[in-house]
Amino acid sequence: MRNRGEQGKPWGGRFQEPTHELVEAFTASISFDRRLFRYDIEGSIAHAKMLARQGIISRGEARSIGKALQGILQDIERGAFEFSSKDEDIHMAIEKALIQRIGDAGAKLHTGRSRNDQVALDVRLYLRAEIQEILEEVLSLKAVFLELAREEAETILPGYTHLQKAQPVLLAHYLLAYREMLDRDESRLRDCYRRVNVLPLGAAALAGTSLPIDRAYVARLLKFPEISRNSMDTVSDRDFIAEFLFVASLIMMHLSRFCEDLILWSTGEFNFVEIADAFTTGSSIMPQKKNPDVAELIRGKTGRIYGNLVALLTLLKGLPMSYNRDLQEDKEPLFDTVDTVKASLKVLAEMSRHLKFHREKMEQEAQGGFSTATDLAEYLVMKGIPFREAHGIVGKLVRFCIESQKELASLSVTEFESFCPAIGEDVYDCLSLRNSVRSRKSYGGTAGEQVQEQIRQIEAQGRPHPGRETS
Repeated sequence: MRNRGEQGKPWGGRFQEPTHELVEAFTASISFDRRLFRYDIEGSIAHAKMLARQGIISRGEARSIGKALQGILQDIERGAFEFSSKDEDIHMAIEKALIQRIGDAGAKLHTGRSRNDQVALDVRLYLRAEIQEILEEVLSLKAVFLELAREEAETILPGYTHLQKAQPVLLAHYLLAYREMLDRDESRLRDCYRRVNVLPLGAAALAGTSLPIDRAYVARLLKFPEISRNSMDTVSDRDFIAEFLFVASLIMMHLSRFCEDLILWSTGEFNFVEIADAFTTGSSIMPQKKNPDVAELIRGKTGRIYGNLVALLTLLKGLPMSYNRDLQEDKEPLFDTVDTVKASLKVLAEMSRHLKFHREKMEQEAQGGFSTATDLAEYLVMKGIPFREAHGIVGKLVRFCIESQKELASLSVTEFESFCPAIGEDVYDCLSLRNSVRSRKSYGGTAGEQVQEQIRQIEAQGRPHPGRETS
């Protein structure tokens, strides 16, 4: 077996002194990048097949490499593989084990590649797989919101702007609003997936290689539809990670907004919803408490995902061309984001399946706050009164009601006529809560027929596969 240098490092031939133990510990990434083992081995097997196909190594050597790598994979999966910080990273750990098992044939595996393009490959393979899993969770949560919308098709909720009661809406309309957000998240994930799904292997350290490699063959083996076009950009590009972290941040923001509503609505002051016991916790001192901790944690974890995005953007902003060791710091924010987004989507979907909405309380609260005032203004518009004038008339009526401690619907026709003679007996129809909701028939509005049409359109689309494009 050939000498691996003064330190037993694959790059050790240049060096006369061993790496300081502090440097060993400081530069090692094996503690977190070991999770890439499956993708590192998958990429290495494809690389070995290509080297043999091109006559750079023998077919027997390629078979030996492939068999040994499969053995290493099995050992890692069953916890029988020993990792060491002296191996620096997952690539070196696997290569060292490979050489120990099959000797010089293993030492030939790294021919025509660098750790720079190798790690780019591993991360792309990893993220490609994880995006598909996250898409599954997004689709599941979308299905939950759709099912809840079906169940709450008649439930009226006070709609808010500025956290002040505004107009009555259907709870189904509210729930489908969050499904719309997730629809955009799904679209962004699919777009991001396309830019992740590009083969980087073959760029080598930064300039490509003089060896007769076949990148197209490797792309076919690893199911990459595209091959990176510039070797310098290839090894330094982390745009695809930044893009994913941005998409993940938007997903978490949407989940956080829904959780904020659940937190408010589950208070005694609102009492619009009850979160199941299985998704809440108690107090160590106050026995009466039922805390919405899951919703609060999703809201809190959102900030951490934002931090991961900012950390990566800050990492990238000052890097000279091309590869720099700083890029080792891309993985922990990525891994943390993937884990957090998947867990948040999964737990929120399950929690949402067990929500109990207090329908009577919602409708009761929707009656307050003069929520049909806009309906009255539009009633006056239909009587030929300019909207701005109608707005002023209704504003004065609301002020009168506040001073008199009355509701609009409780006013007599005579009282209405004192503010505007155009108001007649038919005014009470527009002040009905259900008529107010029913009248919002504009496309995308909260009227029941519009909500049902949206549900029908969603059902007609079906449930796309995570890996399939949708029109």
